[in-house]
Order: sequence, then C-alpha cells, then structure tokens
Amino acid sequence: MILSVSRRTDIPAFYSEWFFKRVEEGFLYVRNPMNPKQISKVIISPEETEFIVFWTKNPSPMLNKLEKLEGYNYYFQFTVNPYDKEIEPEVPKKNIIIKSFKELSRKIGKKRVIWRYDPILLNDKIDINYHKIYFEKIAKELSDYTEKCIISFIDMYSKTKKNCSGKNIRELTEKEKFRLAEHIKEIGEKYNIKIETCAEKIDLSKYGIEHTKCIDDKLIGEVLGKGISAQKDKSQREECRCIKSVDIGVYNSCPNKCIYCYANFSCELVDKNAKLHDINSPLLIGNVNGDEKITLRKEKPVVAGKRYIKQRLF
Repeated sequence: MILSVSRRTDIPAFYSEWFFKRVEEGFLYVRNPMNPKQISKVIISPEETEFIVFWTKNPSPMLNKLEKLEGYNYYFQFTVNPYDKEIEPEVPKKNIIIKSFKELSRKIGKKRVIWRYDPILLNDKIDINYHKIYFEKIAKELSDYTEKCIISFIDMYSKTKKNCSGKNIRELTEKEKFRLAEHIKEIGEKYNIKIETCAEKIDLSKYGIEHTKCIDDKLIGEVLGKGISAQKDKSQREECRCIKSVDIGVYNSCPNKCIYCYANFSCELVDKNAKLHDINSPLLIGNVNGDEKITLRKEKPVVAGKRYIKQRLF
C-alpha cells in the first residue's frame, strides 16, 4: 500500500505530530469525503505501508524527527512557488522554505526531494517574464538539492474562481504555456534539473518536457531497488498518471490558505476544522462519534517479491 500524505492538506507543515503519533500507534482512520459515516482503518507499518509520498510547502516541523520514519520508504513532493502573501497567505517566506528544502535534501538525498513549481498562474503583476526571472532564482538555489521539477498550470475550477475572486488571476493561453515552457526547459538544463509536467493535457515534448506521475512507480522502484506493479489511480482526473494510493488527508483543513487551492472551499471552513483537530484522535479532523461504520482498508501489495528495504537517513 502507498500512502499519500496528502493531496488534500499539508500534513508535514501543520499535522506532523499527529502523523508521528499515528505511526507510533500503527493505524489511523480516514473518513470517506463523500460519506462521513464511512471510515476506513488504515494500518501503518513497514510491512503494510510499502511507500509514503509526502506533499508539502514546509516540512520544517518534521526535519528533526525523521528518525521516527526509520524502516519506512518515502519521498517528498515539495512546492516552492514565487508568490507572495496575497496568493499564499500562510506559507513562510521563501528564504525559510529554501533553507528547509536544502536541509531535507541533505538528510534524505536529492532524488527523494522533488521540487514542485505549481500552479503556474498569471495576473496583473505576474507575467511570463516574472516566472522566467523567479523560476531561475529558485532553480539556482535548489540546483544541488534536487534532480527534478514538476510544473503544472492553474485550472480555474469553480472553487478556485471563487477563492481567487478580485485577484485578476487567470489561466495561461496555449501560446503562453509554450513560451514559458521553452524558458523553463532552458533554465532546467542550465542547472541540471529535469522538468516534467503534472496532470496536463498540453504536449510540451518539443521542448523536452514530458508528462510524469507525482506518485511514480518508476521513482518508487528506484528508491526501493525493486520492481513495482501498480495501476493508474482511477479516482484521479484523466490527465493524472499517478499510481493508486490511499490519501489520508481531509479537505478544508490546510492552514496554508493558498487562494488557488482546489482542496479548500473557504478559509472559514479551514479555521473551523483546524479547531477540531485532536492530536490523540485516529482521525485527522475531529473524533469518532460512534455511529460510523469502520472498515479495514486492504490494498494489494505493489512491491514485487514483497521485500522491504530499511531506509537510511543520509
């Protein structure tokens, strides 16, 4: 089983103590987002949890506690964007984030820290030249600490449009995507960072930019030193190539409050849910009420030969 920690909220930044306690106790609960009366019990152990993919904008709270993940295999999807507090209200300043990125890379190796530059958006202040300048600034800082950058372009979902109201944020045209992709590829080559896209329809292969998987069987296999047998995650949108995983996050619970986020409907809901967080609960948000149906989540192993390799910290 592969754990996704998490597409729905930034667990490393805000809920890492809860996660480590769940690792200690060996299980957690996940409510069905479509039916809160249904709860899955997810076993966390080196035997059952074959791999963990962390998603974050700030793993700082985890950095001095990675030894608690001894025996587990994992990598980080780490977002570093060029946006200010108007767009990413609660994300720390870039110098703090870049310092955290470098420290994490030194601890676990640069193959396992993937830079995300997404979503790429435009407004009255942010144009193609802005992205060209700041992508290179960040790439220069991270060039010795990562091997890959995954980019994606903003999709204006109805929730995103609502949250971005009044900010004049818009999607890129196809022509703008091509123009920026060419610049980004050149910068990637300059700093020896491979550029790939996430969940995009647009074909950028003429610039040497291919589609990738954020939860990637190839990379997981490289980290494990074993073959992986896994299917596409059918619960994700068509353009997403990720393999199947179990996401343990909760919608409307990420205090980063990025205005482009598809997982937060409103800041009011985020604040309400954050107050319901109980570090001692097996649920990320709230507690079991007693009227739910709790079912053990079982997934087919993805590791060929079912051999587990104890993880080292570098």
